Amino acid sequence: MEQHKLRYLQQLLNRRKCLSVDSFINAMQDLEEKTRKCYAECLGLGKDEFVRMMLVDGCFIIEFFCKLTCGDYMDDLIFKSRRFHNIILRDLLIFENQLPFFVLTRLLDQDLLDINIDFIFQTLPFIFSRLFFQSSRNSEASDVPRQNVKHLLGLVHDTWCSKFKMIVSSRQNDGDQGRTWEYIKCTTELREAGIKFEKATESSSFLDINFKNGTMQIPPLSIGDNIEIIFRNLVAYEQYNDKEPAYVTDYTKFLDCLINSPKDAEKLRHYGIIDNWLGNDEAVSIMLNKLGNNVMLNSTTFCYSEIFNKVNEHCKRRQHIWMAKLKHNYFHSPWSIISLFGVTLLLLLTMLQTIFSALQV
Repeated sequence: MEQHKLRYLQQLLNRRKCLSVDSFINAMQDLEEKTRKCYAECLGLGKDEFVRMMLVDGCFIIEFFCKLTCGDYMDDLIFKSRRFHNIILRDLLIFENQLPFFVLTRLLDQDLLDINIDFIFQTLPFIFSRLFFQSSRNSEASDVPRQNVKHLLGLVHDTWCSKFKMIVSSRQNDGDQGRTWEYIKCTTELREAGIKFEKATESSSFLDINFKNGTMQIPPLSIGDNIEIIFRNLVAYEQYNDKEPAYVTDYTKFLDCLINSPKDAEKLRHYGIIDNWLGNDEAVSIMLNKLGNNVMLNSTTFCYSEIFNKVNEHCKRRQHIWMAKLKHNYFHSPWSIISLFGVTLLLLLTMLQTIFSALQV
């Protein structure tokens, strides 16, 4: 990988013939101390080595996105295999791999490259949305203040969550803050209580889950190796930075509640809510249940508490359970409906025959 990084740096220099490595290094030297403070552990590198690392990593990230969006990578070893550049995209979002965003900003603001900082803000969320969600959902550029962005993972998190943050703010009442709530049951048990599940196709955020008139609307989600990686690192980012509310952490807990077994995953897959790329429903169940291990959940800021309360209130009403059992036992297929109709008709004819016999007597 280090060879690829150096090759990308050399390609930048070749395009801007007036620049040298020293020109890049001079632009980065005054950020050395500030950058070191962003890492929890001492990297054991001298000043020159550390600055060179900042330079090589920063130029590699920028050149990589330039090639990815402009299509100028026909002879590039990284892009000859789509699997290879997907691996790099995943590595760029690993929490431990983050390069402070102000390093990229300095490179771009120094006019050392042919693109500006707006390129990163407009392009990055779209690229990762297509990779992790196989659609353009959550890809719109957000109004996240640049000075608040810590790194690429933080930019993706804040962009994807910004729209849902506005949705939550518009729904919550002052009296809902800090209200007690209980976990909901799994999908199979909720169906037995009369709750329906529906794919929400018009939602602007994968986090936007609704419950209305006994129906839970959930945006579709493609579940594969990529989604596990991004969820784990977004949750780690929220946990480390004490993000409140922790939208992605709450979302993974929601999925953990809904899916306790392969049967639950199967039901959601049949409804079109889950697009399973892991091979079987058991793998989905195991993966989602593991996401919540050793993760702290703040009950006072849980963004789905209102939905949980509404679902639990619905499940407590006996008429919903009775209706669900009636539909499951007698209306789950056309043949059962025909059988019920035949039995009812036979019962009516028997009653009529008994009445006529009584009248004749």
